[in-house]
Amino acid sequence: MDPERPPPRRPAALQDVSDSLSQAFRLIEAPPDAQDAPPRPARRLHTDPDRVGEDLLKLVLTLVELLRQLIERQALRRVDAGDLTDEQEEELGATLLALHDSLAELCAQHGYALEDLNLDLGPLGPLLPRD
Repeated sequence: MDPERPPPRRPAALQDVSDSLSQAFRLIEAPPDAQDAPPRPARRLHTDPDRVGEDLLKLVLTLVELLRQLIERQALRRVDAGDLTDEQEEELGATLLALHDSLAELCAQHGYALEDLNLDLGPLGPLLPRD
């Protein structure tokens, strides 16, 4: 980079987004602790060492199912828009069906059903939509 040349300027819209994000992060910063308040204990995650592997597997399967559903929705949009040839539609359908079957088989091997793969996001509701 030429030392005499000023750095390139960001487009105004990008600068606005950057400024908004910076402001948002400043607004959500935790307030400072009171000077005389006793230190709070760190939050700890209590896990059962025997279940960690299974819980991790269930989380990974849930994420794969989420991605499969998102890809399926996008594929349906493209089919409805007429963006795909008949061969592409056939291949995409077969691939998504194979992925669904493989995921169902993995779930069955570990004692889950596809319906078990969901996360409760509290007030936001479940991660995966109910069919």
